[in-house]
Amino acid sequence: MEIHFQTKEESNRKQLEDFLKLSKVERFYQFLRLMEKVNQFPMKHKNDTNSNFIIQIKSS
Repeated sequence: MEIHFQTKEESNRKQLEDFLKLSKVERFYQFLRLMEKVNQFPMKHKNDTNSNFIIQIKSS
């Protein structure tokens, strides 16, 4: 395990460089993995399906 001290800008630049080194297919798979991980994060806001605003238009 290694610890690197760097600024946020340096870290972002390194992440971007590493990402751009991947092939297009690998980038796509990396994106899918990221989306899968994002769904595992706990969220404060929960979607309540009962609180939807519904507009009903009655035809005469």
